[in-house]
Amino acid sequence: MKNNLLPIAKEGFVSIGFTILALIVFTIFDLEVLGFFAFLLLISLVFVYRNPERMFPSFEKKSVLSPVDGLVQSIEELEDEEYAYKVTIKSSYLNVSLLRVPLNSQVERLDIKHGARLSHLSALAKDINERVELIFKDEYDNRVKTIHTLSRSFDDIKLNLSPNQNIVQGSRYGVMLSGITTIYLPQNFRINVNIGQEVNASQSLVGYFS
Repeated sequence: MKNNLLPIAKEGFVSIGFTILALIVFTIFDLEVLGFFAFLLLISLVFVYRNPERMFPSFEKKSVLSPVDGLVQSIEELEDEEYAYKVTIKSSYLNVSLLRVPLNSQVERLDIKHGARLSHLSALAKDINERVELIFKDEYDNRVKTIHTLSRSFDDIKLNLSPNQNIVQGSRYGVMLSGITTIYLPQNFRINVNIGQEVNASQSLVGYFS
């Protein structure tokens, strides 16, 4: 996995490049109105694809960090043999779009389902929206299942991961513009977030394995 240290996420290079080209063309042909809208679009794209460098806090070895920036919408207890808790985080265009690895682990599962981009409030969104399901397994066989689901996004979920890949906590692994992230955690996990809390990828502690 190669970390992009540029101020703009590489996943946004194509969109930004075409917008710059359009701005140049509109300027050459003195199309001021179109040039103005192209300039606004360029500023917006630079904002949503921003790629800030972050200092990683020092947590215990079995810690799990938030993979996304956003707002914790819900924390649920599950009647499930494998996973006991579900934490749901909503991300918007105002949040940094970079996805970051929640724990030192191996990618045990990677499943991409292409689909629609309906509002998360739609009853159909859970079933037909584009989503990515990941299972991270650490050296102690602890598993964290993470599902990213798009919601009214103009771009796909983009990943820089492959199955069985070993990854380091805090590393960038993709981009999601506007969506819902659901984190499934096992019984031996102690949750450290609250409903309504703002979290930041690689900086906010979700909790620890016991």
